[in-house]
Amino acid sequence: MQNKGLVKFLAIALTLVSLFYLSFTVVTNKYYKQAKEYSGGDPVLETLYLDSLAKEKVWLGYSLEKCRAMEITLGLDLKGGMNVIVEIAASDVLKSLSDNNQDATFNQALEKAKVAQDNGQDFLSAFANAYKELDSNAKLSAIFGTYELREKIKPQSTNDEVISVLREELKSAYDNSFNVLRNRIDKFGVVAPNIQNLDKEGLISIELPGVKDPARVRELLQGTANLEFWEVYLESEIHSTLIQANSIIRDSIQAARNITAETVAQTTETVAQDNVANNAEINEAIAENDSVNETEEQLSASIEDSQWPLFFLMGLDPNQPYASPVVAMAKKSDMPKVNAYIENTKVKNLLDANRISLKWTVKPESEDSDIYQLVALKVNYVEGKPQPVLSGDVISDATDQFSQYSSSSEVSMTMKSDAAKVWARLTKDNIGRQIAIVLDNAVYSFPSVQNEITGGSSSITGNFTPEQAKDLANVLKSGRMSARANIVQEDIVGPSLGQQAINQGFISFVIALIILMIYLMMVYGAKPGLIANGALLLNLFFTLGVMASFHVVLTLSGIAGIVLALAIAVDANVLIYERIKEELRGGKVLKKALEEGYGKAFSAIFDANLTSLLTGIILLIFGTGPIRGFAFTLIIGICISFFTAVFLTRLTFDTLFAKGKLQNLTFSTSLTKNLLIDPKFDFLKSRKMTYIVLGVITVICISFFGLRGLNQGIDFTGGRNYVIKFEQEINTVDAEQKLDPFFDNHTPSVITIGKSNQVRVSTNYMINSDDPSVDEEIQQRLYNGLQSFLPEGLTYDEFINGDYIQNQRKVGPSIADDLKTKAVWAVVFAVLAIGLYILFRFRDLSYSVSTIAALTFDAIVILGMYAMLWGFVPFSLEVDQTFIGAILTAIGYSVNDKVVIFDRVREYTQLYPKTDKAEVFNGALNSTLNRTLNTSFSTLLVLIIIFIFAGETLRSFSFAMILGTVIGTISSLFLASPIAYDMIKNKGKKK
Repeated sequence: MQNKGLVKFLAIALTLVSLFYLSFTVVTNKYYKQAKEYSGGDPVLETLYLDSLAKEKVWLGYSLEKCRAMEITLGLDLKGGMNVIVEIAASDVLKSLSDNNQDATFNQALEKAKVAQDNGQDFLSAFANAYKELDSNAKLSAIFGTYELREKIKPQSTNDEVISVLREELKSAYDNSFNVLRNRIDKFGVVAPNIQNLDKEGLISIELPGVKDPARVRELLQGTANLEFWEVYLESEIHSTLIQANSIIRDSIQAARNITAETVAQTTETVAQDNVANNAEINEAIAENDSVNETEEQLSASIEDSQWPLFFLMGLDPNQPYASPVVAMAKKSDMPKVNAYIENTKVKNLLDANRISLKWTVKPESEDSDIYQLVALKVNYVEGKPQPVLSGDVISDATDQFSQYSSSSEVSMTMKSDAAKVWARLTKDNIGRQIAIVLDNAVYSFPSVQNEITGGSSSITGNFTPEQAKDLANVLKSGRMSARANIVQEDIVGPSLGQQAINQGFISFVIALIILMIYLMMVYGAKPGLIANGALLLNLFFTLGVMASFHVVLTLSGIAGIVLALAIAVDANVLIYERIKEELRGGKVLKKALEEGYGKAFSAIFDANLTSLLTGIILLIFGTGPIRGFAFTLIIGICISFFTAVFLTRLTFDTLFAKGKLQNLTFSTSLTKNLLIDPKFDFLKSRKMTYIVLGVITVICISFFGLRGLNQGIDFTGGRNYVIKFEQEINTVDAEQKLDPFFDNHTPSVITIGKSNQVRVSTNYMINSDDPSVDEEIQQRLYNGLQSFLPEGLTYDEFINGDYIQNQRKVGPSIADDLKTKAVWAVVFAVLAIGLYILFRFRDLSYSVSTIAALTFDAIVILGMYAMLWGFVPFSLEVDQTFIGAILTAIGYSVNDKVVIFDRVREYTQLYPKTDKAEVFNGALNSTLNRTLNTSFSTLLVLIIIFIFAGETLRSFSFAMILGTVIGTISSLFLASPIAYDMIKNKGKKK
């Protein structure tokens, strides 16, 4: 063996690197154990204990904080936590750049562009086209020729020039939003957060392992940090205006009642005149009238029937003006009714005319209250637009601290110099009055001004908890985002589900490894098996070490990638050992047989590993989330397995031979010594019949695909998934019926996941809404619909924050379309890339075409089987990203067989150029049959173990891989090779 020194150097280097990086995981686990013992299971105390040691040097001069950053990080599916993809609203950026221009054509073009963006088009190009379609003569410079853009956009600028400027501004806004979000996340206190730009502009992926409060994260991410300071009106100053508004509301209610009563009377009279007695129409009209009466009774005379509906609903006394900026006190459930009143067109015009803006407080008036306050703000108009006295990026620093005057936290802020001067004037003009501090359209506090505040230092109070104060300071200090960040995809995994995934993944991994090791020893003997097993263990050690050095997050799908890489390593050992057995049967001595076996197997191993590597790279490019984790792990595993299986085992054999410790090895056992020795199967004889059979299978699969279709998951349709665990067994049909009325007859799908008391609820109800409150509304509907299955007296907060919801996942429609497009291109590109590589390696179109045909057959049959079986098997067969990853992995694995066979055909063609091609192909197929069956069987063992033990998350993945392994073996023997033979034969006839 050449280059032994280089192999030894790489082995030692990998060992040292792996030991160094894995040592941090060992150290941190020790401190995690100490924290658990100290806290007695209390997560708050556990966090405090770890925080107290964060800066302490604990290992090799590294602090505990640094050690935690360098440990192997567990992904969300193993540790629990939250992963979101946010989309920066491009329409918001353009509105801001236009100074919120109200031009009808401009705003219509924005709406059309948003729809086009959801369908995968570039936003700015869609906007430009829509604007031109709506008015071909309109000039964008009239919209965007603002004061801020005056240097870049002139009145004479063409629309193309304006779009070019807007593209730069949009990219700058995206970069600003990314930096702001990264700053917020860095200060949030999550260990090893991951934030990255995705390949589509405006999309940012954020992964937060261990997060236990998703609502807090949503608020942190979706706030733009638009800070404003407003002067306020006292209720007594606008009391007369509110009385006028009340009169408008009262008249509107009475008018609506008169119209309803008149409509019912007309309907009843018309039906009677038409002589349709006892018909449903009469009954329906009467029922509608009764319904109106019942509603009026429920509202009672104290509100709508009174002379003061607005005042009574807002909790005010119409006869008693008072000196406070609070003009309403309402429960959260009553806030929509108040909003409906003040959004009445006439009321809104009245308030605007009197320069009044009403905004709710962000929090209830006290911690144990559900009462929110509505504050009256004094609107100033600048160039015809309502403006606060002070707004924008005015904060230079903000910190959370404990209040000296109350038992709550507050936020201390320092303003920039220009803003500090305005703040001094503002406080001087309002001594004895309140100033409202508004962030993202919600009033955070409205403190009274005692005296003029100079220097720009002040505080925001409002009965904040320490977490709320910390988040508010974080948002203010991080800066303002140019636009809203809408959450378009969301995954939340509860810690208990994460622990279950760890247990299942660990069990499946250990069982798979043990069985692989036993299998190698049973097939090839104790010593060769032990050497291969030692390489497998080193493979695992090196893979984890390299992953730790690259800070790769370990997920459940990543564990599957490691197991699959081990199976590929076994494939390499099988190839080598089978080749050594051939050389021994040819009469060569053991040492020479080893040398020849390694040498002749190298090209097949190299090609097989490279095609698998190509598949991994394609998955890395087109996949997201867990699929990228799987792909990265698989790539690392393949590279390491090639080194350990080919070079380290060879070095081990050479070293042991030099010491005289290996004698009389046969690379077989009593079970395998006579198995498939020199087989003589004629694989080509009945190939026409094989084509017909496989063609019929293909037609059947395509028919099922067309008739039933695939059970598409929310990755490709958009929607929300909730995995919910109950205390008793759940009937999924009953659950669907109970939920149906709460989702306006958009019946959610309910299926059992894992155990009989755990279900997954899927719905696409209101998935197109950008309103951040929709997530909470869906959860409330779930809680209401599932009441009969929950313990009596369980509150909504206990349902949401307890152990009931194990996992949440949300995928917006635009993301779903992107994923679907990527999935199709990933499969097509993988097949073509492998076909091109085969063409490059074998320099013959026959091998390339036959490989593409066989891989296409593999993919069609897997898709057809999924279309055929979904709904009939006791586990989910949803087609999602994981399934596409399985298809691509199956394709990459299937091509290994074909490469090995074609490599042997090429070798036999060079050795026996005059031999008939049919004999060459049959000889190659028979000589590699042992390897094909051994590899397929060992891989099937691994996949069956993953299928049984790795849990529901990987069940669909492993099932697709099982199908792929079986179908890929069949297509290698009975489709790829016969097609290549026929093409070569026909080419020979033409010559």
